[in-house]
Amino acid sequence: MLSLLVTGTNGRMGQAVLTAAAAEPEVKVTSTHHTGEDIDAAMAQATCAIDFTVHGFTSQLIESALKSGTHLVIGTTGHSDEQRAEIEAAAKQIPIVYAPNFSIGVNTLFWLTRKAAAILTQDRFDIEVVEMHHRHKIDSPSGTARRLLEILNEETGTSYQDDIAHGRFGNIGPRKKSEIGMHTLRGGDVVGDHTVIFAADGERIELSHKASSRLTFASGAVKAALWLQNQPPGLYDMQDVLGLK
Repeated sequence: MLSLLVTGTNGRMGQAVLTAAAAEPEVKVTSTHHTGEDIDAAMAQATCAIDFTVHGFTSQLIESALKSGTHLVIGTTGHSDEQRAEIEAAAKQIPIVYAPNFSIGVNTLFWLTRKAAAILTQDRFDIEVVEMHHRHKIDSPSGTARRLLEILNEETGTSYQDDIAHGRFGNIGPRKKSEIGMHTLRGGDVVGDHTVIFAADGERIELSHKASSRLTFASGAVKAALWLQNQPPGLYDMQDVLGLK
């Protein structure tokens, strides 16, 4: 039986994780945490913690997890390079699943995007990424879109810093061959839509995933927490959990 800490249970994702955990017979939620409560006391009661809060809380989360040896599943996005380095350092002592998206469908999209980018090369195909989320989302582009861009950079030999065009405005001239477009939309209650477009003369291929329920992500996070039980310290993602690597 896995004893689980769920953080941010006053938020939408926290509530979804509680629902997903309740549906899993091998999981028992032994503690929860809200802003302002004692994270160390909550962490000490759990084998693993699932966090979908805000990136500003991650340092405190890691510090507490290291004290008790609690495993971590981190679904929060928007981390800085320094915060990512902190997660990587902590993973040398405890097992951590850190992923921009815990949906099985989205992780399939990651896999398909890598394969497509290797086949639909930039000498023929222009690549664009479009994502849309609800009006309350605070980071842009989404963590999922950022991972899609990283995959595309890896497969095309391009740079996130130099070759990603975040929207376009004004008289910008013709499209550069190495350019990858990134377009962020916000509005309504959209849970998460992501599309990768490969456009050539005479044809276009689109790979899309649309999420209609946060339970999709929450169930994947619970699956990751169960998977972590048998893993040594290290930094993992959902591609590891699903055996897609």
